[in-house]
Amino acid sequence: MAISKKWWLACLAAIGTLGSASGLAASAELAPNEFTERSVPLAVIPERLERKHRVSLSAIGDVLIHELVYEDARTGDVYNFEPMFDPIQDFLETADVTIANSESILGGSDIGVSTYPSFNSPFELGDAMKASGVDAVSMANNHTLDRGVKAIENAVAYWRDIGIVSSGAYLSAQQRADIPVLERNGISMSFLSYTYGTNGIPTPAGQPYLVNRIDRELIQQDLAAARSNSDVTVLSLHFGNEYEAMPTQEQMELARFAAENGADIILGHHPHVLQPPAWIDTADGRRSFVFYSLGNFLSGQKGVERRIGGIAHLEIEKRITADGPSIALTNPAFTPTFVQHQGYQDYEVLLLKDISDEWNENTKAHLSTWLPELEFRE
Repeated sequence: MAISKKWWLACLAAIGTLGSASGLAASAELAPNEFTERSVPLAVIPERLERKHRVSLSAIGDVLIHELVYEDARTGDVYNFEPMFDPIQDFLETADVTIANSESILGGSDIGVSTYPSFNSPFELGDAMKASGVDAVSMANNHTLDRGVKAIENAVAYWRDIGIVSSGAYLSAQQRADIPVLERNGISMSFLSYTYGTNGIPTPAGQPYLVNRIDRELIQQDLAAARSNSDVTVLSLHFGNEYEAMPTQEQMELARFAAENGADIILGHHPHVLQPPAWIDTADGRRSFVFYSLGNFLSGQKGVERRIGGIAHLEIEKRITADGPSIALTNPAFTPTFVQHQGYQDYEVLLLKDISDEWNENTKAHLSTWLPELEFRE
């Protein structure tokens, strides 16, 4: 972003006349728009000209479309999932960036829509997620390879075509190396995703890029690359044990490893139930945020705990001062939700508080286990 002439004159006024000895006199011959943020040493930025950039990020858990759900969305030969997202849309689209876990591969109807244990969802699901405010999706999970290479090709292409960033599954080694980055309000965010496995389905020979598997060396290398190209790194991990309300020791150790190696925000998936968030203070003085499991956001799974999910909220602040840029994560919050239906029809995501005060209060208490300051937006 170019620095305006007005900004430059303000700097000169604040630091006084530098004179030719300062070495800046020769630079005055350049047009004002040739000065970038890095053209002026940060040491000469007056304190009153310190700048702050802010971004709000929201994250939802598993979008896992079972037959009960897609049949409810079916209208003739097409599908309409938008009514399922509509009641909660205001909580999704208000964030600058919203990320979701796309667990059932978006392979499209042409290869056949399918349910557990081998999922494939229609493209209309992606359209509904886009309309509801989703900006990025994680594709690395235990169902990524359910319907083979064609489904991955279709999904990667469709997410790209509708303007949603995807991570964790790629069509080439070069595409995998080009870590996706989104920029909002002067803050750049990179996205990485990895899964513990793919339900025993092997990755096709010679195509390891089709799905990112959890490998500490790979994660470490990718985090280093992401940090060099963005302000904030958002890491999605498909890990843990299904239906367990608390993270395993392995989850906590992997989250700390990721945080120590540069992950700023860690989003967990796979347990299909909510697990509490926490702060991780790193050896280099940073503070990372982990949400061990965001649960199910929209699925056909049964049981109260598996129908409770929600939206995690976090604010990111970037400060540019004379000491250089710094990142701070602030104001963690959560919106509890519930997958409601009437006899397995009319599926929709509603606020949990409108379903049961008891379930809502229990959920809040559970999520506040390690984060008593967690705010709830309802």
